[in-house]
Amino acid sequence: MIRLVISNQRGGVSKTTTTATLAREFADSGLKVLVIDTDPQGSIGSVLNLRPEYGLYNFIIERLRFDDCIVPVNEKIHVLCSNRETTKVETILMGNVAREHAFTQLFSQVEKDYDAVLIDVSPSITLLQTCAMVYAERVLIPIAMDTLSFQGAMASIEASKSLNQLLRCNIKTIGLLPVMVDRRLAMTSAILEGLEGLSTGMSIPMLHAIRTDQSVTKAARAGQFLVDYDAKCKAAEDYHIVAGEILARFKDEIHANAIA
Repeated sequence: MIRLVISNQRGGVSKTTTTATLAREFADSGLKVLVIDTDPQGSIGSVLNLRPEYGLYNFIIERLRFDDCIVPVNEKIHVLCSNRETTKVETILMGNVAREHAFTQLFSQVEKDYDAVLIDVSPSITLLQTCAMVYAERVLIPIAMDTLSFQGAMASIEASKSLNQLLRCNIKTIGLLPVMVDRRLAMTSAILEGLEGLSTGMSIPMLHAIRTDQSVTKAARAGQFLVDYDAKCKAAEDYHIVAGEILARFKDEIHANAIA
């Protein structure tokens, strides 16, 4: 079973694009994927042009049937969408005992139907992000080629460390993912050099870089997966490589899930 939070404490770093594109790549490799959007902006629903009747709030707070809250994009990809009501989820959970384990309690009951769970989170440390990290215990950090994005990546790593100490979890960052990479720019070289140092110093793998590509924005506007919009674009090629790198890291978990 792959459980993965896509996190960076900085907005505009392709978290949603990464989540959606990896979901499609995993599905194309034969896995059944659940995508959970915990961002009140509902970015996943927007980029995939989904119109859910129910979503995260209805499942967690109103306790509606899980099957009624998800949107089947296709037979291999289901999405639990968010909207502005998601902000109420955090407020209500705040009063609960062991609130950080809310996702573990809820999604462990439904995850058996999936091979992978990908969670898109908002660009800030919130209770929902904490719940997601405690449940998934694995984090992927996309980093755009700017200083604030690098700092946001550091904040995500530190958040994982703090949760491990406070809650005795085993949250690990499985990869640093450079995104929106244009090697002609001096800033790109500086950020990539910093990421290589971070990768070496903290023993976190640096994954294959995702090149800057206008098709990413165009695919989102069209409400399509990147590979459906332009399967031969640079970013689609790069994400295919990244998906392979991640699947290789999880091969034992995937095999165990298949046997179960």
